[in-house]
Amino acid sequence: MSATEIRGRSPNRAAKRITTLTPNGFTYIGLLIVVMVMGAGLAAVGELYSHAAQREKERELLFVGHQFRDAIRSYYERSPGTPAYPKKLEDLVSDNRFPTPQHHLRRIYPDPMTGKPDWVLIEAPGDGGIMGVHSRSQEAPIKTGNFDAADAAFAGAARYADWEFVYVPPQPPPQSNSPAPASNSAAPKG
Repeated sequence: MSATEIRGRSPNRAAKRITTLTPNGFTYIGLLIVVMVMGAGLAAVGELYSHAAQREKERELLFVGHQFRDAIRSYYERSPGTPAYPKKLEDLVSDNRFPTPQHHLRRIYPDPMTGKPDWVLIEAPGDGGIMGVHSRSQEAPIKTGNFDAADAAFAGAARYADWEFVYVPPQPPPQSNSPAPASNSAAPKG
């Protein structure tokens, strides 16, 4: 090969090498960008899924809490003789104070936030017994407002443990010893 042939090939080889490297470099950078975008997308989907799962647990906690509150109310109101609260949660599943056991609750539901039936029991004043339950979870709730009237106290709660499902019997209106007010309406004149 002559010197002119070598010189003639060198620029072509260099140009060929540059053109083959440049698209590969752009392809690599493009691939990195695609991977970063996909990673950000997957992170966003994971965050949405996590929020959706926590909202579902909240709905389940509200449902189960209402079941416990209703069962405690049923136990209390159906008490033979003096109304009393249950002494343990199992009394709600099988109330043996009657000739045939009463079932105020189907089963002891697990706490949706912890996944275990490890409820914190709220004791009734006076004779004791259980007047309510709440979760052990210290997580901050997503739902902070727009609760039903029975759960209005949950608005603004800092943690799920503050959502207390309690049955308090209605108090009879106080009776007054004053006479009934006289009616001012006169009989129609005819």
